[in-house]
Amino acid sequence: MPQVVPYTFDTHVEAALFLKDAPVFALSDGTIRFPAGGEKVLEAHKGGLVTARYDAFSHRLLTGGEDGRVVATLPDMTLSELGSAGRKWITAVAGGPGGAVGYAAGRSAFVREAKGEAREFVHARTVEDVAFAPKGLRLATARYDGANLFFAGTDAKPQELDWKGPHTDVFFSPDGRFLVTVMQENALHGWRLEDGKHMRMTGYPAKVKSWSWSAKTKFLATSGAPAAILWPFSSKDGPMNKAPLELGTRGDTMVTAVACHPSDDILAIGYADGMILAVRFADSKEALLRRGGSGGVTTLGWDKEGRVLAFGSDSGEAGVVDIAS
Repeated sequence: MPQVVPYTFDTHVEAALFLKDAPVFALSDGTIRFPAGGEKVLEAHKGGLVTARYDAFSHRLLTGGEDGRVVATLPDMTLSELGSAGRKWITAVAGGPGGAVGYAAGRSAFVREAKGEAREFVHARTVEDVAFAPKGLRLATARYDGANLFFAGTDAKPQELDWKGPHTDVFFSPDGRFLVTVMQENALHGWRLEDGKHMRMTGYPAKVKSWSWSAKTKFLATSGAPAAILWPFSSKDGPMNKAPLELGTRGDTMVTAVACHPSDDILAIGYADGMILAVRFADSKEALLRRGGSGGVTTLGWDKEGRVLAFGSDSGEAGVVDIAS
């Protein structure tokens, strides 16, 4: 079994990732922890952290808090405030091209480019999530009864993608061909952006809380079932009329976190009992990375080489797994 370097925090781990080669953990108490080589603690938010997401465009950690601030944590262990919503909680954050940042507070989504003021996009109901397209300054928002697409640098009306029900999260496929939302009703919904065609991904016994795209956009891996559910997206029609691949089934133990390897067809899977497996797509071969713990795995993140995996749990247990050891 690979070597695990454990860390213990006193609160829920919202995000585990790497900035350059350093493992970083965002905690629900509003702190950012760099534990390797003597722990460094950054106070990012007063009152608590609401959301955290890695910004792959600018290689930084973005967080939003109960203090109404959007904060970037940089690889040099410094903080930078990128936006504010006054007294409203920041409930979603996303990184965009050229250093842009998007965020949500109440019924508004905001986009702020690296230079300039934030632009506000008001919605009729609460904005649940925000995401940027892989190319161009195009912002998607999740809302009740669907999603909106904005060209964030213009005043043009949004493209509305409708589907009945609450949509709580939104993300693009890495190739920009599909938009997918997580629904409150234990399902995913998708649109093929070239023509707006719908895609239903259903059958989950629980709400999907973790997702990850595999290399070259072959699969979308998700939690929410007693196995990792991988929907095929390599064809023009995405997962329509295709059965998903199921990996890492362990009886009734729920999958709670997933992270696709950055280059190989391998999936890291975290479970409700704290166990972590690595599973190969081709033959479902499993490798045990962690036996278990006191809480369910909430987050998984690979380093850029795919040699080291960071993890965190809802009990505050966290660590780094050296796959090469």
